[in-house]
Amino acid sequence: MASIFKTISWQVSQLVADIHSGKIQLPDLQRPFVWPSAKVRDLFDSMYRGYPVGELMFWDVAAQDESRALREDPEFTGAHQIIDGQQRLTSLYAAIKGHEVRDHDYKKKLIRIAFNPFSEKFEVRTPPITKSPEWIDDISAVFKSPFQARREFIKRYEATGAELTEEQHEKIEIVFSKLVALNNYTFNVVHLDATADKRLVADVFVRINSEGVRLKAYDYILTWLSVFWPEGREQIEEFARNSRMSPAHASSELGRPVRWTAYNNYISLNNGLITRAMVAIGQRRGRLSDAYAALQSKDRHTGRVNSERQEQQLELLKQALPLVTDEVNWTEFIRSIQTAGFRSGKNVTSSMNIIYSYVIFLLGRTDFNVELSRLRAIVARWLFMAQLTGRYTGSSETQIQKDIDLISGIAPGDADGFEAALDRVIATELTEDFWRYNLPQRLITSGSALSPHYQCYLAALNILDAKMFMLNERVRDWMDPNQPAQKGTEGHHLFPRKYQEKVLGTHDFKRINQAANFAPTDWATNIKISDRAPADYWPELVSQRAQDENWLSQQMYWHALPKGWANMTYEEFLEQRRSLIAEVIRDAFGQISDGSGVHSEPMPEVEIPEGRSLQEFIEAGLLKENDLLDPVDPDWVVDAVVTADGQVLIDGVNTYESLDAAARALGVSNLSGEEFWALQDGNNLIPLSKLSAAR
Repeated sequence: MASIFKTISWQVSQLVADIHSGKIQLPDLQRPFVWPSAKVRDLFDSMYRGYPVGELMFWDVAAQDESRALREDPEFTGAHQIIDGQQRLTSLYAAIKGHEVRDHDYKKKLIRIAFNPFSEKFEVRTPPITKSPEWIDDISAVFKSPFQARREFIKRYEATGAELTEEQHEKIEIVFSKLVALNNYTFNVVHLDATADKRLVADVFVRINSEGVRLKAYDYILTWLSVFWPEGREQIEEFARNSRMSPAHASSELGRPVRWTAYNNYISLNNGLITRAMVAIGQRRGRLSDAYAALQSKDRHTGRVNSERQEQQLELLKQALPLVTDEVNWTEFIRSIQTAGFRSGKNVTSSMNIIYSYVIFLLGRTDFNVELSRLRAIVARWLFMAQLTGRYTGSSETQIQKDIDLISGIAPGDADGFEAALDRVIATELTEDFWRYNLPQRLITSGSALSPHYQCYLAALNILDAKMFMLNERVRDWMDPNQPAQKGTEGHHLFPRKYQEKVLGTHDFKRINQAANFAPTDWATNIKISDRAPADYWPELVSQRAQDENWLSQQMYWHALPKGWANMTYEEFLEQRRSLIAEVIRDAFGQISDGSGVHSEPMPEVEIPEGRSLQEFIEAGLLKENDLLDPVDPDWVVDAVVTADGQVLIDGVNTYESLDAAARALGVSNLSGEEFWALQDGNNLIPLSKLSAAR
């Protein structure tokens, strides 16, 4: 084994130069850049003080098709692939060269590290630091031209009226020289010889990356694919990346024409989700740990690899991935989501519901040849059921394995048997007791995008082609993510918040914001309602807007309003309305089942604007250090605060550089960070999406 490894010293300047030229590249087994800027700051601080920052490991193999350069137009084919040290080398290169990197959401970002020559302190660049004459707000300027950077720093500092002493001039010169000398910092690099067996390389990578960072099961599978099937790994990456961009956007980003992408209004795919679908279709496994063990094909007792079985398992994935990434399959599945009444990702509260319903779709299409229009309706009601019951919430891998096993018992090509088996499962889950008792109980929750049952109610209104509360506008248009947002068009309280606080003496957000207290309407209606009691404003609305008895009767039905509701106590109203909401959902589900529900529409190519980043909120002065953040849903209890580094600290333990990452860490996949978080302002919660208007 000694002949396979050797250790060589590399200086930072040599590492950065070879990354820039493309001689050092990232094998596809590596993930996008995920280090927070604060950790990059700590890396430079440790190097500046002469502390050790760990070894690197390279695989000395030139494999142009199996690696990628950090620079988009490398001069050379890679001679070294990074096995260990991706984050450190990416940090060094990005911060020293001022080069953009992509985060885990494939968004480009700059890593800007600031330096104070007086205190010799590194910090993540923030708006106050940028304005301060005592800081160099981006150290890349120093590495680009040390003399000019020092001259500009001194000029800017003295422009404030302060005059540097001779001693300070001398210290600044020494400090700048010390900072530039980081180019000479030495890393020990363990080189893995090009002749090393691929299985060894995969094993080394997995072992190294298991230390300090907890890999997920799909990371192991992706690592294995990167070594043994790199082109498949790249296809997964491309499909995931492009699901976040329209064809026009992807064409612009990639610099080449892109005719189609998996972009949609419901889910931004990632490598893990695609891997789950591929494993389920190819290996017929729900548990990724079992799938990885099958790929390794090691004998339990001897540890020897069964090469023939390993090739068989790889072949299963090779056959499955084209099905998962097929344009027709994906597009038709997205239409199944539309058929279920959901209009955007906000309505489908779990990415697992989507990806495992896609597995059901693919099995129906490939194994049982179910005709597409029929399959859309089958999968639509399956997805609707999955969200109502939380089928893939919790032990999702165990549940999808049971579903795969159930379907595996049906004869290939038996479309009727496939549909009957799924309908039996649905009937078992959505019993009479579920509709009458269980669902109303589950509706005892806040009316937010995080409530799966409330979102099913909105989907039901879409299926029923309902109109908004006391308006003639359709709910489906209000839910359409591609329509320009209308100010104040949202869900509003039927028992107004201020009425409850002032008259009923209720100050509990959870009680005020119950799902059964919301109805979709517009801002003008909300203004008319104001803080009045239902008994006061309801007769007025009926008198002014009801067109006839039939129109009013439909309004009462769609919006689940009990007879005489305006004169009920709040608790009586909530209890009766929850039962009526359940009836509306049941009626809509019946329309999916008989094929008379929502008909799919052509997929639009209009992209939904991304939410603002945490840094944008800070730079705009909308958020500052020590601001407290809460989820917009009061049912969630989370302790979150904005740190001095411009990050979100959750429960005093974990920090996240973006609002999106902080939301994803809590398992939220259907909302952006801007939509999920709210600023705690005294007794009020101001959603970040409305923060600029509130201040």
